[in-house]
Amino acid sequence: MTPKKFYDWQTAGGTDDVMRMVDCLERADLAWCAIGGVAVNHWADEPMVTQDVELAVKFLEEADFKSKRFQWSVNFRGHSKVSIQLSTEDFYKDFPSRSVPADIHGILMRVASLEDTLNGKIKAWRDTEIRQSKKLKDLGDIARLVESHPHLWKLLDNDLKTIIQKP
Repeated sequence: MTPKKFYDWQTAGGTDDVMRMVDCLERADLAWCAIGGVAVNHWADEPMVTQDVELAVKFLEEADFKSKRFQWSVNFRGHSKVSIQLSTEDFYKDFPSRSVPADIHGILMRVASLEDTLNGKIKAWRDTEIRQSKKLKDLGDIARLVESHPHLWKLLDNDLKTIIQKP
């Protein structure tokens, strides 16, 4: 099974939604990049399936996606289980300028740099308003990144160094 077919199977047709989204953003010549779990999967040695495609970009509504607005994001749904989350937080505004091209599940897209991916996961882990299961996933993503790229250890704060084992 190809990575694209596996992703499509896991997301009930998400490949088409993600490809339409990438095409729309590229044609609009918007600065964007994938962050969160998608970026972690690119940088970590052992990828995990994620149904959330978090992106740093301005708008996507005209691409036939249904939108729902929140304080720090606009979430989009196409025809699959994939949820596309467009972050509107200033924290992510420079991520696209440092992004890199990547093959994610057989789909060519842009992902946040390794350091930006780590910083985004640390920011998410520190969020006091997220549910515990999300906080634990973010901590696991930080550990996966450090295990795959040991030089990231030096970028962790002391509180994280007491939780994450040194590679």
